[in-house]
Amino acid sequence: MTELLFLEDAYLRTFKATVVESHDGAVFLDRTSFYPGGGGQPGDIGSLSSGGSTWAVSKVERIQGDIGHFIDGEPPVSGTIVSGELDWDRRFQLMRTHTAMHILCGVIWRDYQASVTGGDMQPLKGRMDFEFETMRRELVDEIEHAVNLEVKAARDVFVQILPREEAFQIPDLIRTKINLLPKGIQEVRTVEIRGLDLQADGGTHVANTSEVGQIYIPDYKSKGKINKRIYVTLDD
Repeated sequence: MTELLFLEDAYLRTFKATVVESHDGAVFLDRTSFYPGGGGQPGDIGSLSSGGSTWAVSKVERIQGDIGHFIDGEPPVSGTIVSGELDWDRRFQLMRTHTAMHILCGVIWRDYQASVTGGDMQPLKGRMDFEFETMRRELVDEIEHAVNLEVKAARDVFVQILPREEAFQIPDLIRTKINLLPKGIQEVRTVEIRGLDLQADGGTHVANTSEVGQIYIPDYKSKGKINKRIYVTLDD
């Protein structure tokens, strides 16, 4: 199994690893800082290099419990030591966006006790669906103001990996309407925005809410009787 470096250090831009195998256009490493996507956050892109050769990593995905780094051309052979480098600008934008989504989720749970029913994100933009019966611009403006207060509060973001039984003793750990954690998982990674939000989450985040920058809610729409979608954008 690949050692997942991003779980404990989201700011790791480069790393060394050994090629375990290559097949079907994907390279499998003994360790990686590339996030493979999940929880609405896209996978990383970047490059692998060794001995003067460089391979662009165009996609990273989980494949049968492991991490495949998809490249073009002849892959490096098993045992090759490679240097991995993330497209850092894109990764950091996704980190900011993901933390912005948790700020939004935390504010709406705190102020309105509304559960999340879905979500998706791209660099500097995303959307989240919540269990609201009604939504109006005045309410959206209130939410936008509240989330930006949390950005300005410069709240630290902490990551922990807990035994499953201990994690599930935390009230409201799962904010989605459906618990998406497989039953076989024995350890749960939690992301806490100190004083605002604590959730089970496997993605990458900034270390402090001040790094997110201004959050905008340019639009919203109804997606059902008790399902309302909120769109979020961030500054470059």
